[in-house]
Amino acid sequence: MKIGNFDPKALGALPAADRKAPAADKAGAAAGPGPSARVDLSSTQAMRSAVGTEPSFDQAKVDLISQQIRDGSFRVNAGAIADKLIGNAQDLLSGPKA
Repeated sequence: MKIGNFDPKALGALPAADRKAPAADKAGAAAGPGPSARVDLSSTQAMRSAVGTEPSFDQAKVDLISQQIRDGSFRVNAGAIADKLIGNAQDLLSGPKA
């Protein structure tokens, strides 16, 4: 059976207790969320939300690189990429910063 197919006959095969459970869930939902509905953001997400007003990229740099790719003059600096990847991995492994 594919996800999303609905067979109303299958509901008739459920025991009566199972058919009444959704009605009980609706009654609980109408009463409001319980204390377990609390959501906490990680420090990383809170920091991302605070930085959300800054542009996520430098359009001039993107245009320059795009032109270099079109011209065939763009060169990849593998050493710089490797250094940044290692630095990012070290930051992730060191855990959250205070």
